[in-house]
Amino acid sequence: MTNSEMREKIKTGRGFIAALDQSGGSTPGALKAYGVDEQAWSTEEEMFALIHQMRERVITSPCFGTGKVLGAILFERTMDGTADGQPVPDALKARGVVPFLKVDKGLAEEADGVQLMKPNPDLEALLDRANAKGIFGTKMRSVINLANEAGIAAVVAQQFDEAKRILAKGLMPIIEPEVSIKSPERDAADRILLSEIVRQLDGLENDQQVMLKLTLPAEAGLFQPLVDHPKVLRVVALSGGFSRQQACAELEKNPGMIASFSRALLSDLRAEQDEEQFDRALGTAIDEIYSASVS
Repeated sequence: MTNSEMREKIKTGRGFIAALDQSGGSTPGALKAYGVDEQAWSTEEEMFALIHQMRERVITSPCFGTGKVLGAILFERTMDGTADGQPVPDALKARGVVPFLKVDKGLAEEADGVQLMKPNPDLEALLDRANAKGIFGTKMRSVINLANEAGIAAVVAQQFDEAKRILAKGLMPIIEPEVSIKSPERDAADRILLSEIVRQLDGLENDQQVMLKLTLPAEAGLFQPLVDHPKVLRVVALSGGFSRQQACAELEKNPGMIASFSRALLSDLRAEQDEEQFDRALGTAIDEIYSASVS
């Protein structure tokens, strides 16, 4: 796929984006959910090798290339790895799946009810590597725990500042200011976030667009102005700790948003499953998430 073909697929395609970007901090939990406990590895390299085996099973499963998965977000080590004998980005594109890369360096300590991203001085070098490997876009995550106006404004400003660095390298940024579904002020936080995002979008250049990855709002349809905004290529939803059933039900209440699920996509996969069982479990999840994304 050319860059313009990938852009059109993400803009207009029917389907969803798979989040396969668990990093160092979240990998042990992802492996445990997959049925691999911490006794199975003794070094970080062995741990990452195990999670890569899981991701390769997902990427090479026949159901992953049926057209229902529009894109996949990768961890840096996954981008550098192989699947089915090919570099992972090439293996994805061969299956019609657009590759994205997680580029943030994790979360800072909470202040003003939010967690900003840690500084990322080497971002441009990583973006150059991503371009060389045929990556289409990036993803970066912040967290919002409380409806603190100053904190949320800081999160959104930082996200858009980083997005401009990414746009300058010709890549499509996915901005992810996640509102915790456990927040006691979730609805108020959603509304402040909406206002701040619109303000930042309106400040982009006429030829610039971004993508947004957002928590499904407490009030259904609240983010419709973002879905319709000319500076937004696509709005995708994170599962945020919801079960797949819950996340799909909430997604169906928000027309125009599509899924970008991780745990809700992978929750029924187990290392001990044979290929038929694995493909059936993954295929069921893909079908359910696809249905919610296109309904």
